[in-house]
Amino acid sequence: MKEQYGDIKVTQLPRFVVQCEIDRPPNNFFDLALIRDMADCFDELDEDSNCRAIVLCSNGKHFCAGANFSTPDSKAEGDVLVAESADQRNPIYQEAVRLFGNKKPVIAAVQGAAVGGGLGVAMMADFRVVCENTRLTANFVKLGFTPGFGLTHTLPRAIGVQKSHLLFYSGRRINGETAMEWGAADLLCSAADVREKAIALATEIAENAPLALLSLREQLRPGIQEAVQAATDIEGREQFWLTQTEDHFEGVKAVSERRVGDFQGK
Repeated sequence: MKEQYGDIKVTQLPRFVVQCEIDRPPNNFFDLALIRDMADCFDELDEDSNCRAIVLCSNGKHFCAGANFSTPDSKAEGDVLVAESADQRNPIYQEAVRLFGNKKPVIAAVQGAAVGGGLGVAMMADFRVVCENTRLTANFVKLGFTPGFGLTHTLPRAIGVQKSHLLFYSGRRINGETAMEWGAADLLCSAADVREKAIALATEIAENAPLALLSLREQLRPGIQEAVQAATDIEGREQFWLTQTEDHFEGVKAVSERRVGDFQGK
């Protein structure tokens, strides 16, 4: 087992648990390289008999604050919408599809913000451990486009259609307590304990028969990789043309300036 995949640090823990830590503090912004490295890491852990459960965590204030739209010149390096045409599948979403094909249970330790695609990463996991400072948001409409990373499939599956629509249409954020009430999270604890609790849950899972775990996960997530492929095909196509609009550029500027966007429908 390698100890590093780009900015993903890998640590073998006792009792067949492996910790994968996103190491881009403090915000852990994501891009194509990060998701590709994560997918490569998970692919190799699928074949590692010393791994029966994965803890996905982050080094920093936030679990994953999405793409870096925080400064006016960040779009070139931080924009993950890297498809060259509406007919091309977005490469980052192809790596996301790979992630959804992994075989081992994943427990995400979600402190701080999981924003946009960062929420997509959190929802890829089987379980989420949250805390009092957790903030989940699918804020795509505030940026002038629509959800990605398979969220149009995964979020309704976890919290139901109506609550998902509420988050998608409003772009509002929910805290850890609401995430628990709505079914987006499985354990609520203090920020100081979020990783420890995720490891404890992973250990509780990993102590069970490994072949049964692999079989159960396949039964409980039937067709999820194909469903995410279908979802991201639509998401990527819609995102592509929407990112060409004036509203998108206004949305990026508005979010970076922490204000409501002045959208004109152009």
